[in-house]
Amino acid sequence: MSENPLHAIFQVFEGISHCVQTHLSQLGGLATKQSPTNGRPIFSLSSPFKANQLISADATPTIVQPKEVPNEGKSATPVTKEELGRATWTFLHTLASQYPDNPTRQQKKDVKQLMDILSRMYPCKECADHFKEILRVNPVQAGSQAEFSQWLCHAHNVVNRSLGKVVFPCERVDARWGKLECEERACDLQGTSTTNFW
Repeated sequence: MSENPLHAIFQVFEGISHCVQTHLSQLGGLATKQSPTNGRPIFSLSSPFKANQLISADATPTIVQPKEVPNEGKSATPVTKEELGRATWTFLHTLASQYPDNPTRQQKKDVKQLMDILSRMYPCKECADHFKEILRVNPVQAGSQAEFSQWLCHAHNVVNRSLGKVVFPCERVDARWGKLECEERACDLQGTSTTNFW
């Protein structure tokens, strides 16, 4: 039987998960502490089936409960609009820093679609509508990593101005959001992994 077509997608997700976990641990000062996941990726491919097996329609799904994560002083309330915004900008700027210098036509299309989807589905309607207007006036520029990073920085500054926040100097965007430090190019959009997770 041929290999499960989702295998490659799962490998990419596990690689991204490991990279994000490593990066967040370093940012949070947890690099010297024991990881709550004991070095395993946050997203794991551990599953009750193998790549060459199919799951029958009547199979009972396994419900996996997340492990307890130390609260470290944060309340158990939903994220605020500000927290969501910071997390979204962190994701987008990190994506832009990893964006290829010579993107394929598909990568350009994907990043433009991502911005469009955010403008329609972002959990804060007011924010989504504002982003939709930003996209209308300033269409996504994604011809290269530098172009996309600069476009995103300028779009972020439009939001900052509207909120009365300090404008970030876009000439420093690479210094602030440069490439993630991941082993074996695991964070590259075009990176590959040779690890077999099945």
